Amino acid sequence: MLQTTKRPDSPVSIIGAGIAGAWQALLFAQAGHAVTLHERSDAGMTDATSHWAGGMLAPYCEAEVAEPIISRLGLRSLDIWRRELPDTPFNGSLVVAHPRERNDFERFAGMTEGHRRLDAAALTALEPSLEGRFRDALFFPTEGHVEPRRVLPKLHARIVAAGGTIKFGSDITAQDLQGLDGIVIDCRGLTAREEQGELRGVKGEMILIETSEVRLSRPVRLIHPRWPLYVIPREGNLFMLGATSIEAEDTGVSVRSALELLGAAYAVHPAFGEARIVEFGSGLRPAYPDNLPRIGVRGGKISVNGLYRHGFLLAPALAELTLSYVERGQIDNEVMQCA
Repeated sequence: MLQTTKRPDSPVSIIGAGIAGAWQALLFAQAGHAVTLHERSDAGMTDATSHWAGGMLAPYCEAEVAEPIISRLGLRSLDIWRRELPDTPFNGSLVVAHPRERNDFERFAGMTEGHRRLDAAALTALEPSLEGRFRDALFFPTEGHVEPRRVLPKLHARIVAAGGTIKFGSDITAQDLQGLDGIVIDCRGLTAREEQGELRGVKGEMILIETSEVRLSRPVRLIHPRWPLYVIPREGNLFMLGATSIEAEDTGVSVRSALELLGAAYAVHPAFGEARIVEFGSGLRPAYPDNLPRIGVRGGKISVNGLYRHGFLLAPALAELTLSYVERGQIDNEVMQCA
């Protein structure tokens, strides 16, 4: 087992500068450790799963389908996001449905907490573009969202400002760092499958569209009979449409998924039918068989993986748990496995 209660300046090597590795690097650097963050791609991070993420910070909404641990860690992460990046948008999130999905809407309301029901007038006051579109909605006022392609560089800059070093184009594995003094934290996601055979990739597809005809201040989830579909506002009149969860490891967006995502946007507001399609894309989310995150401690190495579709929601809390283990020996039995 990894020796804990390390010196405050104990060197830490972290592999993978996506959302999981970035939060690990930031919290360890702030705690006084000499952090080196290794990333095999360049600073654009276009090959990372984080590049294709929705950036939803919605622990209450996720309670509909996720285990309680996701809500517990997610709620803690919201506090860390607010503390470290106080400009993070916490405008809440909305859940809406058309009449044919009324039963599913009520089921969603019954399985989640932290929301209040809005009638049509209150919904219009909150999001004027949705006037006349839905008879009511569920509003989760404490939830938030980030734009992954903008927030990840901010985290990287914070790491450097805290004294950490980031090495892009550094394609190394945990084995390459064996024998060096300090701690190794592996946050490579699906790339770590060579050592963690349980990992699988779950494809999440997205479409980016542009229109000035619709204004939204917060993500809008549309109840769907097969999977949750949402419209996330981004800067520059852009909207991200997501998110499928497909048990496949190919890349790209299928015709079926494109129709579902574009149809969902049109169902939220017909003006999306005239929007310009900017980008199609997909990322492979790393997941264990139970779809739950895991911090593993084996042979002097720590691995943080299996964040599935909750990467931006869970990464801060997982980094905090890892730091608490290294510095104080604290173990969260729901997340950590020590061998």
